[in-house]
Amino acid sequence: MRLTILGGGGFRVPLVYHALLNDHGPGRITEVKLYDTDPTRLSSIAAVLRQQANSLTSEDTRAPVSGSSDVARSAPVVTATTDLDEAIRGADFIFSAIRVGGLEGRTVDERVALDLGVLGQETVGAGGIAYGLRTIPVATAIARRIAAIAPEAWVINFTNPAGMVTEAMIPYLGDRVIGICDSPSGLGRRAALALGVDPTTAFYDYAGLNHLGWLRGLRSGGVDRLPELLTSTDELTSFEEGRLFGVDWLRSLGSIPNEYLHYYYFARETLAAVQAVRQTRGTFLLEQQSAFYAETTQHPDQALELWQKTRAERESTYMVESREVADAGERDERDMAAGGYEQVALSLMRAIAHNERASLILNVRNRGILHHLDDDAVVEIPCTVDANGALPLAVSQLTDHQAGLVTAVKAVERSTIEAATTASRPAALRAFAWHPLIDSVTAAGHLLDAYATHLPDLTYLRP
Repeated sequence: MRLTILGGGGFRVPLVYHALLNDHGPGRITEVKLYDTDPTRLSSIAAVLRQQANSLTSEDTRAPVSGSSDVARSAPVVTATTDLDEAIRGADFIFSAIRVGGLEGRTVDERVALDLGVLGQETVGAGGIAYGLRTIPVATAIARRIAAIAPEAWVINFTNPAGMVTEAMIPYLGDRVIGICDSPSGLGRRAALALGVDPTTAFYDYAGLNHLGWLRGLRSGGVDRLPELLTSTDELTSFEEGRLFGVDWLRSLGSIPNEYLHYYYFARETLAAVQAVRQTRGTFLLEQQSAFYAETTQHPDQALELWQKTRAERESTYMVESREVADAGERDERDMAAGGYEQVALSLMRAIAHNERASLILNVRNRGILHHLDDDAVVEIPCTVDANGALPLAVSQLTDHQAGLVTAVKAVERSTIEAATTASRPAALRAFAWHPLIDSVTAAGHLLDAYATHLPDLTYLRP
């Protein structure tokens, strides 16, 4: 089988390839095609993958990678291209992990918002809207090409904002596009381990939107163990979300929020913390990754070592401002080593390809599961996956508080999609003005004007 990765020069691609190298089941991926618009980044990541394959010591897994003669035999063959049609033609699975505007765009997303006194985060609030506005036109163009020349391919969307982008691609690809994120599964795993429950056997009653959901139940052996977790201070504070949100607030909610809800529940504190630091997260990653790609170009024989070093620093500083606000300490090493979205993607792909039933939390059409939203709204909920794709499972209904926040943000997402697909400035203004973290129509107008001025991909929204 062939896997195509759109955004193949992206820094996290080696995580996907590592997961493929460790997949020893029958019918595994034998070919990986990397697509990117930047040939230098493609070359750097291809070098990392080549060295990952070479690092395998078992002769059973030794196999050739394109451009290398001394590599392992059953490692997926890697090729790279800057031609989109070549990349997607003949693919069985397509992972979309693009970043329109690059990290340079992310730094503008963050800085424009902060300068206007609102949170500038990659996927939440003003920054997430700006990211969606420049990403959706590209994502929908890609979806149209896939529908035209690879209609049988399954598309797994990594591209953020994942729920919004997935919903924008569905009119062209239907249920053959599925959005993924590792945050819900990571939360469920951490909560299960805190209870001493095997994470692979538990059912997670989780629902919401991408980066906006809550764990409302954790069933093991037919019993909901979440109430037990909420009553134990030691167990709650043993994992990141317990420390991030605080025991009292979690007990008040009666659920455990996705880590990204920290931006909503502690908005003032987080904004102040982000404004106080020397550089935004996007600026940090831009400097870090620019150095990585430059060093890899100069020392391609050290590509894997350089990538591993850079990744360790990246992971340890994830959501650092929110953890500082909550005095949550450093990230748990088990969290960083456990594997994230790449394992979700591999499980999803294997379930579809081999009709192996799996239970995963995914971004799919609602289909009546959450009563506050219509059937076509993309939501993040547990699904059963097999050869027919993802079937959403019944979960408990949202509380009034949860439904209010979810429906408000869904309106923002849909106005963003409308603006991006019709070049509608009024729709873009509504998206900014309606977001719960932007409390002023005037501020919304200033944000829209600033983004349209500073981001080349948003010139279509200039007055």
